[in-house]
Amino acid sequence: MSAVTQIDVSEEEDGLRLDRWFKRRFPSLTHGRLEKLLRTGQVRVDGARAKANARLAAGQIVRVPPLGAELQPAPVYEREVSDKDAEMIRGTVIYKDKSVLALNKPAGLAVQGGTKTERHLDGMLDALTFEARERPRLVHRLDRDTSGVIMLARNARAAAALARSFKQKDARKIYWALVVGVPSPRRGTINLALTKQGGPRAERVFAAEEGDEDARNAVTHYSVVATVSDKFSWVAFMPMTGRTHQIRAHAAAIGAPIVGDGKYGGVKAHPGGEIPRQLHLHARSLDIAHPDGGKRLYVEAELPPHMKKSWTLLGLDERDAKDAFEGLEI
Repeated sequence: MSAVTQIDVSEEEDGLRLDRWFKRRFPSLTHGRLEKLLRTGQVRVDGARAKANARLAAGQIVRVPPLGAELQPAPVYEREVSDKDAEMIRGTVIYKDKSVLALNKPAGLAVQGGTKTERHLDGMLDALTFEARERPRLVHRLDRDTSGVIMLARNARAAAALARSFKQKDARKIYWALVVGVPSPRRGTINLALTKQGGPRAERVFAAEEGDEDARNAVTHYSVVATVSDKFSWVAFMPMTGRTHQIRAHAAAIGAPIVGDGKYGGVKAHPGGEIPRQLHLHARSLDIAHPDGGKRLYVEAELPPHMKKSWTLLGLDERDAKDAFEGLEI
């Protein structure tokens, strides 16, 4: 950019901090240089000086000074999504409005890519733009083998609002699981700090020992919905924190590993018979403040095929979970 430009703040950018607006629009612009432009009055919002933390409103005009040819606006990259994947991921949409999308993520689909993971939700988001001008954004995660509700923001303003809700623990997430055995007591709270062993890329968490500097607090409410003799239990979990593998580790810690979870339950988690070997953990519902304000958004996801099969085999009725956490004080 070699000349002064005036850029309108879009509806999708409503509520963004000025520094984050620049980061999105001009990702190569350093924070130090932006601060200097702000101090010298070269950047202005509606003609007035502004600070980096100023919140922008849709329709405002940002004066952007010459930034040099090396600082071009962020390019728009088109990611190729196969027709098959596009059709599949669009079929998972269970809620859509102008600000958010909710999907029923299939079990086995990773949320983001990594080593040896080329097919993932993040790589399919361009198939979910619909009428919006930008691809949706991930605002939270689910394990690869966990199915169920995952929320996407359709613009930057919604992403910021949803992120605040998750950070401030204003999101109520309910998971359903089939576990081996019967937890005792049948309703309670698991307050067990977790830690990763083997560095930040470790794929398993453990109960933290006293004095462990890397320990992270982890709290999960649970309620047994139904039992099948003493062999299986259908348990509803409500995590109050969002640690890696939290529910899986907590379930194993109370002696009731999730069916299919060999990582935390070992051979006990694979009871055999006609019960599928896949992980029986499903993000059933999410209750969160709508980013547009004034209301709550409640989304519910159907069980995946392998869990439906187990529910049928064991004679479990989904309606029985209605009052699983009735009277729980949070």
